[in-house]
Amino acid sequence: MDDRHLGWDGCYNVRDLGGLRTAGGRVTRWGAVVRSDAPDQLSPAGWSALAAHGVRTVIDLRNDHERPAGVKAGAAGVDIVHVPLEDLTDTAFWDHWGKGLYGTPLYYRPFLDRFPERCATAVAAVARARPGGVLIHCAAGRDRTGLVTLLLLALAGAAHEDIVSDYELSTERLRPLFAALGKEDQDIAIRRLLAAENTSARATVLAVLESLDAEAYLRAAGLGDEDLAAVRARILTPAATR
Repeated sequence: MDDRHLGWDGCYNVRDLGGLRTAGGRVTRWGAVVRSDAPDQLSPAGWSALAAHGVRTVIDLRNDHERPAGVKAGAAGVDIVHVPLEDLTDTAFWDHWGKGLYGTPLYYRPFLDRFPERCATAVAAVARARPGGVLIHCAAGRDRTGLVTLLLLALAGAAHEDIVSDYELSTERLRPLFAALGKEDQDIAIRRLLAAENTSARATVLAVLESLDAEAYLRAAGLGDEDLAAVRARILTPAATR
């Protein structure tokens, strides 16, 4: 897998989703979709790098209380679309999954099952973004961003192993962020929780992918032919012609 990391000043966990081979021999397009941690702390140089990379739409998956007041793009010509992925009013879900297990991929499949419409709305935001690159982010760029990325890459036909490898890249990228915040690396607790369940992050995310038909899931959640085709057209290089 090519090095897809983007060194935008002020962010830690930024990478392009291009260069992944998919079913049918196509490849994910460079510059089409980028995933990241929150870009709020990008320096002017960081915002310039974002714009130079071709990003024209930023999709913010965070909840209202996580977003700085009056959040706006730091580069001219970049739209910000707010699509909160979580429904914090569902206390029954968060009373179970939000206590200790949030931040581990153990909650991924339950989340997908519980909130299909919200997940589909995030994917639709990618489909309907104006021409140019799309940046998807949450706070750290690992879990909420990881869930939407998982759906996008699965819909594009990327190999399950490559989707999991993309998820795993966040572990190393986030170590400097936790250090800068003066916090313990979350990977320590995540590994401990997964070990208690006799599994690993890789095995857990693979199990999610193996149980998921991304197209059927998104159709059941309300996406139609136009949105599904638009996502694939945005992410994938053109099919070879004879």
